[in-house]
Amino acid sequence: MPKITMYSTQVCPYCVMAERLLTSKGAVITEKILVDKDLAKREEMMTRTGRRTVPQIFIDETHVGGFDDLSALDKAGKLDPLLGK
Repeated sequence: MPKITMYSTQVCPYCVMAERLLTSKGAVITEKILVDKDLAKREEMMTRTGRRTVPQIFIDETHVGGFDDLSALDKAGKLDPLLGK
């Protein structure tokens, strides 16, 4: 399985939906980074992605984007290949 990193906050419904979608595919979030607890991590997320919102998801080193992007990949049949299926 690939390494999955998700930038998140403690209270984020889109983060929960993204996590549910990934786990329904049998994926495991390897690293969950809470940006509301660590401002340096929020800066890191914004530098890596150019975005301010959460979730921001990486599959291995590929930036997938947020929940809407993840869901669109799934609907297009492109998420499974990223997850090694």
